[in-house]
Amino acid sequence: MEAVKVSPKYQVVIPAEIRKSLGIRPGTKVYVLQYENRIEYIPVKDMKKMRGFLKGIDTRIEREKDRV
Repeated sequence: MEAVKVSPKYQVVIPAEIRKSLGIRPGTKVYVLQYENRIEYIPVKDMKKMRGFLKGIDTRIEREKDRV
């Protein structure tokens, strides 16, 4: 976890390591949410680019007999 400083204009800089790992570039839109006592930034992804991102996920789960 890295601490950042809020500027007089209420701006913050997202650390480079986080930007790189999430693919955030200038112009990237993010959702800003308040969750309990924290602020969360969630990058907005184009739905067309999300196609196939769950490929290979294991969908086998045990179900209760009345839920089959």
